[in-house]
Amino acid sequence: MANPPHSLLKMFLSERSRLVKRIKRIVHNDALAEDLAQETFLKLWRRPQGDDTRGLLYRTAQNLAFDHLRAQRVRQRYQEGEQNSEMDDMPPDPETVAETVERWESLVQTLETLPSRAQRVFLLNRVDGETYASIAKTLVSRSVPWKKT
Repeated sequence: MANPPHSLLKMFLSERSRLVKRIKRIVHNDALAEDLAQETFLKLWRRPQGDDTRGLLYRTAQNLAFDHLRAQRVRQRYQEGEQNSEMDDMPPDPETVAETVERWESLVQTLETLPSRAQRVFLLNRVDGETYASIAKTLVSRSVPWKKT
């Protein structure tokens, strides 16, 4: 029998601190571990629930943490200019260019369907690499008018 959403939330809240600790052992960053734990919950929330939700919670969190580390290594290699120089000298073939343009157009169309605040959060996280915690601080400080007391 599948677990209803409220039982998923209850289980997540009871496992949250252990989950964050496990993720932190992989990524070595408190804020990132919190973000990945939250992403884990959202990922499970969006899919049909099975009986072994706790096991799936930890497996999903571990996979997200490793995916993040892999992506981080790729970004570092790119930023450090360790790309294969032969590939840099070769122009992309027309098929690759067409696929890239198509993907960009699809991404832009999808982004345009989101509310402007969601667009900002997505771009700050996925493009600028900011954590959800720092994005939240930025957005809250912009939206709360300062009062002089």
